[in-house]
Amino acid sequence: MLYKSNKLTINIIMFSLKNLKTTFLILLVSILFNSCAKLPGSDARKFPPDPKERVAKNIEEGRGFRLMDKFSKGGNGTFEFASSNELWRASLDTIDFMPLSSVNYGGGIIITDWYSTDSSNESIKVSIRFLTNEIRSDALDIKIFKRACKTQTNCTVSEQSGELILELKTKILKTAKIYEEQKKTKNFKPYK
Repeated sequence: MLYKSNKLTINIIMFSLKNLKTTFLILLVSILFNSCAKLPGSDARKFPPDPKERVAKNIEEGRGFRLMDKFSKGGNGTFEFASSNELWRASLDTIDFMPLSSVNYGGGIIITDWYSTDSSNESIKVSIRFLTNEIRSDALDIKIFKRACKTQTNCTVSEQSGELILELKTKILKTAKIYEEQKKTKNFKPYK
């Protein structure tokens, strides 16, 4: 009787292990199929059909890598930080005369502290939000706030619009475009 009970227990355990393996296999296959979704930027129409042309284009644009270049020059590789984003660098360079209150590359925002050119009772604060990393006119959301104080405790803050925002955006975009061209020139390596 005890023998039949042990045999029944072993059969139940074996059945559970088979089900566990099957469940695990189904889960693994579903994860693999799910990861085969269309990748962003993988439109084949935007790339040349000839493999040699594709390789040349990727290397010239800095998207490829060359194993022999890394080893022959003894380099350790390159690391990308916030400073490699041209729009980010151009924004910081444009407002570098103003003290910064909050800077968050991951969140895509730069906020300056209140800034005044002289001892007047008026000061401004600039907020730059990055909507995309591409250099284009709708990539930035710039807000400028003006604070006017009659006394230290009696201040009014208002959001400004107009020419200064347009000037800031234009200056940042032009500087970012220059940085992008410099990066392309620096990373350009003709395909051999």
